[in-house]
Amino acid sequence: MAQNDTVDRILDAAEELFAERGFAETSLRMITSKAGVNLAAVNYHFGSKNALIHAVFARFLTPYSQTLESAFDELEANCKGRPPCLHTTLWALTESAIRMPHRNERGISIFMRLLGLAYTQSQGHLRKFLEEEYSEPFGRFMRLLKEATPQLSAVDRYWRIQFMLGATAFTMSSSDALRDILQNKLGVDTRVQEIASRLVPFLAAGMQAEDPLLVSSPA
Repeated sequence: MAQNDTVDRILDAAEELFAERGFAETSLRMITSKAGVNLAAVNYHFGSKNALIHAVFARFLTPYSQTLESAFDELEANCKGRPPCLHTTLWALTESAIRMPHRNERGISIFMRLLGLAYTQSQGHLRKFLEEEYSEPFGRFMRLLKEATPQLSAVDRYWRIQFMLGATAFTMSSSDALRDILQNKLGVDTRVQEIASRLVPFLAAGMQAEDPLLVSSPA
């Protein structure tokens, strides 16, 4: 078996099992069994389970961050020195994920499930890895988001970003099931691109909504 093929088989198996079972519940022996390799192969190529988790994320995020940087370059060039609007900033983030090549049609939904697990499960090493490796593109996104929402306080912006990430993670990680439900109920076939087109205006409206804490209550 070629070395690259072995690495891909391990990553494919780890990605699927982590998404289905979670990080703590997935053992290296489960991964090696699914990949059809021995434990020595995992140790040789990755060294540890944590390093394997990092590699699973890097396989998606490294090309994605490159695509995202290009999208932001184009966005800022088109705006000619003016801050990009919120909708176009969010669309650049979403479209970059959709248009980049994926190993299979479930690539986005699996990764979004993994991203959700990175926040809900105790994976401090993973959050540190993501912050260190991908701080530049996502720091740039946060800057653009701040420029597009100058009316928000830092606290309000923080919570709205969390709500936005939650809605995105749920929608995209469950996209297969949601599409099946719509097909069964209404006979409508929906592409992932259409889901994103509907999601971005929803997210933008939430980010721009009036702050309820600043609205005077009725007399």
